[in-house]
Amino acid sequence: MLPSPAERRPELELSGPKLGLALETLVGRADEHGGVEAYVQALNAKSRLIREGLDDLDLRAFRTMCAHMATVRRRIGAYAQPDAFPAVKKHVEELFSGDDSPDARIGRFCARFPDDRSHRWVRDLAAELLHYADPERYPLMTRWVWDARTNTGVLREVWHGEEVDHMTIDVPDDYSTFLGLRQELAQYLQTNGVYRDVLFYIDILLAQVYAGYIGERAGSYLRTDFATPEDPMLHTRRILGLDGVDERGRIRLKAADGRAEVVP
Repeated sequence: MLPSPAERRPELELSGPKLGLALETLVGRADEHGGVEAYVQALNAKSRLIREGLDDLDLRAFRTMCAHMATVRRRIGAYAQPDAFPAVKKHVEELFSGDDSPDARIGRFCARFPDDRSHRWVRDLAAELLHYADPERYPLMTRWVWDARTNTGVLREVWHGEEVDHMTIDVPDDYSTFLGLRQELAQYLQTNGVYRDVLFYIDILLAQVYAGYIGERAGSYLRTDFATPEDPMLHTRRILGLDGVDERGRIRLKAADGRAEVVP
């Protein structure tokens, strides 16, 4: 069951200047590529892709959905194969069943896979499926938005304070936190004149913040996923998974042997 709106959420100390810089940068850079509205339309298309794929989930649809998830597509290859897919399909169906909390369902989903570093993408897969299948019900709860275990993510990048790099933010990475973050960002955007498509606008703003982090401080692990940008919005598009299929129909999903998969 979802938490009551009256349930107390963690207090988030967000930095107005940091959000302002991210929003200003986003608007300026996106204008060179059709404006933020073009990205909103792309996320609407991604949401439709996932909703329609879940209606009658098969391997082709699953591979295509995963190709539009940047932190999933390079690591899920062994599970996106004919022999492994039936079990994964069952886990996905269970993710959307029951009336317990999103945290409980995500926890069960993650428990179906090994609990090690090479399977950290599992949390992101569950989070993206929930969010883009029902954006109003579920905020974006990926690790790059906030990962309490590693003290990394967008939340840290927009946290108020001068010594953020040297502090641990004592905020859980659960549904209530992500819901509270979405509420605060929605209020911030509306204060700055954004009234339409606010939910996807929030996703794009989150990605812009994290793209800034990648550009400024990314190590070799992130550079493996996000190569040197060809344009200022490349990292933002990649984080959102909007580069999932190229013009030749090749999806950016790696098979178990590292080859790129091709949509049949």
